[in-house]
Amino acid sequence: MTELYLGLISGTSADGIDVALMHFEPQTGLIAARTYAYPSDLRERILALMHAESLPVDAFGALDIEIARCFAGAALELLQQAGVKPAEIRALGSHGQTVRHRPWGSPAFTLQIGDPNTIAEICGITTVADFRRRDMAAGGQGAPLVCGLHAALFADDQEPRAILNLGGIGNYTLLQPTMPVRGFDTGPANCLLDGWALRHLGRACDLGGEFAGSGQPDPVLLDELLGDDYFARPLPKSTGREHFNLDWLDQRLAANPALSPADVQATLLLLSARSMARSLAEHAPATRRVICCGGGVHNPQLLAALERELKTALGHPCVLETSAVHGLDPDFVEAAAFAWMARQTLNRQPGNCADVTGAAGPRVLGGVYFGA
Repeated sequence: MTELYLGLISGTSADGIDVALMHFEPQTGLIAARTYAYPSDLRERILALMHAESLPVDAFGALDIEIARCFAGAALELLQQAGVKPAEIRALGSHGQTVRHRPWGSPAFTLQIGDPNTIAEICGITTVADFRRRDMAAGGQGAPLVCGLHAALFADDQEPRAILNLGGIGNYTLLQPTMPVRGFDTGPANCLLDGWALRHLGRACDLGGEFAGSGQPDPVLLDELLGDDYFARPLPKSTGREHFNLDWLDQRLAANPALSPADVQATLLLLSARSMARSLAEHAPATRRVICCGGGVHNPQLLAALERELKTALGHPCVLETSAVHGLDPDFVEAAAFAWMARQTLNRQPGNCADVTGAAGPRVLGGVYFGA
């Protein structure tokens, strides 16, 4: 009998919960998937928490439960639509919602909320959660964690490849023949673009990249943004909205007050594309194929800029395509990865790639919360 797993994640954009129903034998397959939007007031409170210096404990605890209820509701709704009973699911892997990621802190820590006890109780499904902190306890960055599934699905014995997740923060998995799997967070992919669009358009994102396409990148601002220390840090490295946010941008805009909002958006788009292309050229210059996933695949302006920047940075032809070409919907690769990680945990197999995160070695990740 084929074992079924659910994977759930809300990424750094906090725009909703991605749910994927997966099987992994005899081969990996996506059975059903959907994105469920957060209620608008809940999303506003999540974003506020991400940037707050402090939050009352009662408010934090309530948010933890509310997010968990949303995760559980999304899981059950997808199962109902797919005609699958909760009892047929071996396990649910819940990434939760990241509200802090400080791998450079002293001490370093990461925090994802969405109480797994609540999810297990509501769904009646064994829930695996809190994946990142075990890697960090072993000296790792706790991110990126999706590299294991990327390697299983997309590696090629002959062709040097990179998997690029275009979420709020961008991250690479480097799949180079005869070399260990490597990876890292590149910096902003969509988080600054989304934040600037919300401020000036009142929309959660720049649909189709039209806002950015109406402006012109400013080279002075671009150089200022690319001068951030994060881009020059050695591997392993990871980051989040705690670093790359509109406050960070506003500080650098102070010297360029005359720029139009559209020109700023165009500059932010080029920042994402150029930083991703340059980092690939630095760490995996032989790459011949970049396979993209995440919400940024729906921004043709971003993909076009990335294609141009890759050609310049690498100095040789490089195919740019989405994971759909390889049989997996680019919107649900991350959710699929946490279904895979739940399976790894229950089978007592490592979920991290130590060469990616910098952990002391492979680790079985997450805690298990048994269902009914």
